[in-house]
Amino acid sequence: MLEEYRDVRQVAGEPARRWFGDPVFDLIVWLDEAGATIGFQLCYDKGLDERALTWTEKSGFSHRRVDDGESMPEKRKRTPVLVPDGIVDAELLARRFSGESGGIDPEIVDFVVAKIREGGESGVI
Repeated sequence: MLEEYRDVRQVAGEPARRWFGDPVFDLIVWLDEAGATIGFQLCYDKGLDERALTWTEKSGFSHRRVDDGESMPEKRKRTPVLVPDGIVDAELLARRFSGESGGIDPEIVDFVVAKIREGGESGVI
C-alpha cells in the first residue's frame, strides 16, 4: 500500500512535490502554487524490471525503463538512469496502481489513473 514520505526535499525554483511509495511503486507528484497537479512520475515493478511513466503539462508522456547501473558486476555500481522503453499496458497499470493507492489523496489517485488511461486510449503510451 502506497504511503506518503514526509519531509520530501523541495528544490528551489522547481514545483513543489509529494512522494509516495511502497515495495512495488513510487509516485512523485509535482504541484503548482495553488496545489494542482501539473505532473507525475509513476515508477513500477521496483526491484524487478523497473519502469517509469512520466507525464507533465509541458512535455506530455514518456515511458522509460530504469537502468539500475548493475549491468556490469565486475565494476562499481553506476547511477541509475532512464532509458527508452516500449509501450505499457495502460489499463493494467491503472488497475494495479489504483489497487495499491489507498494511502494517497483520492484526487491524486483519480488524476493519475485518468492520465494513464488517457495515454493508453490515445496510443501515446
